[in-house]
Amino acid sequence: MILNISGRTDIVAFYTPWLMNRMNEGFVDVRNPFFPKKVSRIYFKDVDLIVFCTKNPFPILPFLKDIQIPVVFQVTLTPYKKDIEPNVPDKKKVLETILHISNIVGIENVYVRYDPILINDAYTIDYHCRAFEKLCSVLENSVKHVIISFVDIYKNVERNKDVLQLKEITREDFETIGKNFSAIGKKYGIAVQSCYEQDKLEPYGILNIPCVSKELAFRLTGKKFSKWQARDCACVSMVDIGEYNTCSHFCKYCYANYNEKSIKQNILKHDVHSSLLIGTLKESDEIKVRRK
Repeated sequence: MILNISGRTDIVAFYTPWLMNRMNEGFVDVRNPFFPKKVSRIYFKDVDLIVFCTKNPFPILPFLKDIQIPVVFQVTLTPYKKDIEPNVPDKKKVLETILHISNIVGIENVYVRYDPILINDAYTIDYHCRAFEKLCSVLENSVKHVIISFVDIYKNVERNKDVLQLKEITREDFETIGKNFSAIGKKYGIAVQSCYEQDKLEPYGILNIPCVSKELAFRLTGKKFSKWQARDCACVSMVDIGEYNTCSHFCKYCYANYNEKSIKQNILKHDVHSSLLIGTLKESDEIKVRRK
């Protein structure tokens, strides 16, 4: 089993004490987001690989050497300011932490996500090209993979359209970004790959490969994993232990958090000693052990 921690919320940034408690206890419970009474119980002894997805890896840094399960990091690091990412910490600190993590888990196991790319009057294509070169110049010799993608029109994006002021990304824009990012990556020895952008960037030198591929999973676990049926991309199957509307970053483009009122209410229900990320188990819950 591969755990995704997490595409639904930033567990590493905000809930690392809870996560370490769960690892010490040996299991974690996860509510089904569509059928809340159904709870999956996952024992860490059944976990082959952990994929940490976060905008702030710093809280997990002191515990990395204690985690006996193979790990991969996907750290999102974008050039946006507080207008777009209100509560993401200082990017220099995030960047420094990425370099530390690379030394601990290995350069091949750290991916930086420069996504989503959005275009408006403030964040122009030229701005992104300059920001991407600056980023790669620091990541050289510490990261071999950068994943990019473009903003999708989720519910939260529609709600924040007056803040985002998005411009349509044209075919010419894809070409400019593809050629420039590809050249920058080669300059610093970094492979630039897209996240489910199909063939939009491949003609310009951007790799069209899964974020968590079968080959990556096999290298780290020695096991073969099937395609993730819950998604249309080619990533391997993963189990997410997060919960929607629980992330305090409040990014204006986020797909997993779309109700700030619910986020604040959910955070109040978090108990660091609970087996669930939010709230506690109820007598009516149906608990089923998940092995894969």
